[in-house]
Amino acid sequence: MKERLVVIPTYNEIENIEAIIRKVFSLPEPFDVLIVDDGSPDGTAQRVRDIQEEFLSTGTSQRGSMARLHLLERRGKLGLGTAYIDGFKWALSRGYQYLFEMDADFSHNPEDLIKLYRACAEDSPTRADVAVGSRYIKGVNVVNWPMGRVLMSYFAGVYVRFVTGMSIMDPTAGFVCYRAEVLEVILHNPIKFVGYAFQIEMKFTCWKYGFRIQEVPIIFTDRTRGVSKMSSKIFKEAVFGVLQMKISSFFRHYIPRRESAKKVEEPVNTV
Repeated sequence: MKERLVVIPTYNEIENIEAIIRKVFSLPEPFDVLIVDDGSPDGTAQRVRDIQEEFLSTGTSQRGSMARLHLLERRGKLGLGTAYIDGFKWALSRGYQYLFEMDADFSHNPEDLIKLYRACAEDSPTRADVAVGSRYIKGVNVVNWPMGRVLMSYFAGVYVRFVTGMSIMDPTAGFVCYRAEVLEVILHNPIKFVGYAFQIEMKFTCWKYGFRIQEVPIIFTDRTRGVSKMSSKIFKEAVFGVLQMKISSFFRHYIPRRESAKKVEEPVNTV
């Protein structure tokens, strides 16, 4: 049961949280869920506590090892990046093998968790170490965004590819599956950013270490409930953070960590 965990950061998601949890647990394949809540004043964490007992494996207690819905509460709004990092560390310490990032607002379709999982779990020579739910790998698959935001997001990817050298079409994507061994490697060093730049930095670090990244096409649908957390500060962090990240990488030695990469002198970066 401790194979797949979906990490969902929340801040004031009372309108979405129960529905997204129930949708994940309704999938034909089993996923556990960890909600990382940053002290939401709207009662998001309490709503999670109210339904935790519904999602227990037969014959176990909530304190037992077979609970499927977990809650990690933090004091104050500490940022998306640190929420995911705390969630990943929590999951690794409990032996989960596949860890997922997903938003709480249904902009990511929970049914696509299965596609991301299979990209990382299928036994094949092209098995991914990191699977990215990509809005742009097959055209532009975004619903209900104003054209200005679509263009900003798309050309952010162009900018990131130009600066970093990665070929990932959707480097700011926040719907991702990581194999546990990937996170065990990259979290040894601090991840500095918290917004869009966090998502870019995670993918860039995976790429530099030689992990295989595969983009899986998804349809991204803008939230219909609640309030977006996007801000100009987060966008500026991404713009200037990418340059800072690239410059810092010149002074850091990345040792290839994928098993197949050990057979060659330089990392093979497949995106």
